[in-house]
Amino acid sequence: QVQLVESGGGSVQPGGSLRLSCAASGYTDSSSCMAWFRQVPGKERERVAVIHSSGATDYTDSVKGRFTISRDNAKNTMYLQMNSLKPVDTAMYYCAALSYGVGMWSCLGLRDFDYWGQGTQVTVSS
Repeated sequence: QVQLVESGGGSVQPGGSLRLSCAASGYTDSSSCMAWFRQVPGKERERVAVIHSSGATDYTDSVKGRFTISRDNAKNTMYLQMNSLKPVDTAMYYCAALSYGVGMWSCLGLRDFDYWGQGTQVTVSS
């Protein structure tokens, strides 16, 4: 059974930084495609960043230049480094992973994932 466990959320002032981690277990090999999503109550879930096993990445426009997604395949762990945080970044952040292999371009356009973590809250407020 695949499990994804997020950590690293918390409260921070505007302009601050946080680093989220997503530890995956139960895989025989690393997932080919993983992503970070976020959701605010009453709004649709938004894909923040996605990363393919090749290292290719994509970001939603509002976080480009501020957030960096990365992964350590040997540790089956994905990260989201969030810098210059703004109050609009406040949300529950979820990691997601795919159970089957996909190519880079399919991964970068993907919105539907098989496995989800329980979420970690990020609050940006002065």
